[in-house]
Amino acid sequence: MNATAIPEITLDSIPLPPRGSWPESVHCFDEESAWAVRAALAAQRPLLVRGEPGSGKSQLARAAAQVLERLFVAEVVHARSDSQDLQWRFDALGRLGDAQAMGAGSHTHEEVRQRLAQRNYLSPGALWWVFDWQSALAQHQRGGQQSAQPQPPPGWTPDNGSVLLIDEIDKAEADLPNGLLETLGNGAFTVPWLEQPVSTPAGTPTPLVVITTNEERELPAAFVRRCLVLNLQLPREQEDFIATLTARGRLHFGERCATEVYQEAAGQLWQDRQAAEDQGLQGAGQAEYLDLLRVVVTLAPEPQNQSELLGKVQGFALRKHPPTAG
Repeated sequence: MNATAIPEITLDSIPLPPRGSWPESVHCFDEESAWAVRAALAAQRPLLVRGEPGSGKSQLARAAAQVLERLFVAEVVHARSDSQDLQWRFDALGRLGDAQAMGAGSHTHEEVRQRLAQRNYLSPGALWWVFDWQSALAQHQRGGQQSAQPQPPPGWTPDNGSVLLIDEIDKAEADLPNGLLETLGNGAFTVPWLEQPVSTPAGTPTPLVVITTNEERELPAAFVRRCLVLNLQLPREQEDFIATLTARGRLHFGERCATEVYQEAAGQLWQDRQAAEDQGLQGAGQAEYLDLLRVVVTLAPEPQNQSELLGKVQGFALRKHPPTAG
């Protein structure tokens, strides 16, 4: 892939329609995150996005898929996840149940052999869907329907490419990122009971893989070196902090919220973050700011009534740390 084949990332607001469990939203790339996405596409490397919870890391991947008109597939990592889960899953319990049911009936040996073939209990994982949609779909239809099929955007074909979000990778043990090194480096992986490895067909764009971390656990150095890294951070200066949050609030709520409420809420968030930091705690962030604005515009639809309401409800959204003694 050369530079001319990599599209520009618009800095305008991008409406994000509801898709699966993801609600309707809106996103606006800043220049740094837009260049990070383009750089990851050019390097054909994963983009590791660091930042505090609620800073928009996951939404960045969804917005990239929207603006690039690609399939969006998301996998949320948990403590028991391993790299194989991202490739394929095998329904051993389902096969055992079918074996017991067939054993109680009158079936020929050939009928039992065909029904209990291991491939009939194989489900494509997120990496399979983004590497090779057609073979993943064929396997899903064959019987591996223990996991849901991703929803492509209207008019999408595999030639449009895909975006994979691996969310909160720091929740898993180090075996998961280490296990991804070979798969992401080679752009392929093997699956038992398949004659050919799963890989991206020739002529199909390399998937954009976006990986997020909340820094709850240190990632293996070798894994980080194989990624491009974007750090999403709120400004460290108070004036820039308030201006940034106000702009992001307007993106979501527009004229529904009074100008002074945008600024007062951001200013209060700044103060609460400083208090939390003094206690060595993680303060509230962008997600809590937007939650607060949502409370205000819902309970006080008329902007002239919002400032008074803000003072009554802001503590519930912003002060997540325990009060100091005394």
